[in-house]
Amino acid sequence: MPKSSLRRTLWHAVHVERAALAEDLAKLDDDQWAQPSLCGRWTVQDVTAHLTAAASIGPLRWFSSIIGAHFDFDLHNDRRLAELRGMTPAETLMRFRAVMGSSTSPLGPSEAWLGEVVVHSEDIRRPLGIVREAPLDVLGPVATFFARRNFTVNSRSMIEGLRVEASDGPVVAGDGPLVTGTTLALMMAMAGRGAYCDELAGPGVETLRARCAS
Repeated sequence: MPKSSLRRTLWHAVHVERAALAEDLAKLDDDQWAQPSLCGRWTVQDVTAHLTAAASIGPLRWFSSIIGAHFDFDLHNDRRLAELRGMTPAETLMRFRAVMGSSTSPLGPSEAWLGEVVVHSEDIRRPLGIVREAPLDVLGPVATFFARRNFTVNSRSMIEGLRVEASDGPVVAGDGPLVTGTTLALMMAMAGRGAYCDELAGPGVETLRARCAS
C-alpha cells in the first residue's frame, strides 16, 4: 500500500477508535470518571484530557511546549492535560468529542498516534470493566510498530531478547523465549501495562512482566 494511502487508513482508524471511546465515556457516572486508570497517577478524566491534548497540538506548538518545559516531558504532558481538562467530566468529554476527527499530531509515524489512542483507551476501559477489542487491522500495525521501535513508549526494549507471537493474527517479532497471546494483550504489555501479562503464555512472560513492573 502506498505510504499516503496507509497514512489515510491509519488516521481513519484513529478517528473510529476515538468515537468508540467517546461512546463508552458518555455512559460513565462521576465516580467512574474519577477512577484510577492504568496510566500511572492519571484518572479516567485525566487520560481523556491527555488524548484531547494529543489531538490538538502540531509539531511547532509541541516543540515550543517542550522547550518551555525545559525538555521535561512529564511537565509538558501535565501542562497540556491541565489546559484541556474540563471543570466537569461533561466538559472534558465535550472537548474530546471536538477533536475526534482531528489528524493533528506532533512529529512521528501515524502508527504511533493510533497506538496512543488504542493504548490509552484500554487504560480507561480495563479498570472500569469495559470490553472493546479493536479490529486486528487496527491492532496489528500498532503491535508491529511497537515491536520494531521505541517511540512514545519503550516497547521494543520491553521485548528485547524475546520472541512474541500473536495467537489471533500475523504479528511475530524477535528471537528468544516465547511470549504468546492476543494481539491486544501483546500490544498492551509492550506498552508497559503489566496487567495484560496475565493474558500471555510462554517461557518469556515472567521476563516481560518484570520489565513492565520496573
